[in-house]
Amino acid sequence: MADLNQLAEQLVNLTVKEVKDLADILKDEYGIEPAAAAVAVAGPAAGGEAAAAEQTEFDVILKSAGAAKLQVVKAVKTLLGVGLKEAKAIVDGAPAPVKEKASKEEAEQIKAELEGAGAEVEVK
Repeated sequence: MADLNQLAEQLVNLTVKEVKDLADILKDEYGIEPAAAAVAVAGPAAGGEAAAAEQTEFDVILKSAGAAKLQVVKAVKTLLGVGLKEAKAIVDGAPAPVKEKASKEEAEQIKAELEGAGAEVEVK
């Protein structure tokens, strides 16, 4: 396992020229088309560690309730499993977070349902 970690460290630290040379070797000597791998390896080398870290937690922000405020309150109540009073407070407090640290799938589902009810929603 230590060898794999060492190899991963070497790949991450390759320069763009070294990535191109590696891609040429893989293609010419082994018949492997490494286009996707070359981009994935070149990305962190060019963009730094911030680009290497993929976001896994998202915040769903209710920007406005729109014209159908009652429908949005009902949707928030159902999605979060809170009482009517709490849901209304969230909608009245817009812009306000509806759900924090949600998975990408959950955030997209919440956004779709709230937008379906007429709300303006943002995922950060």
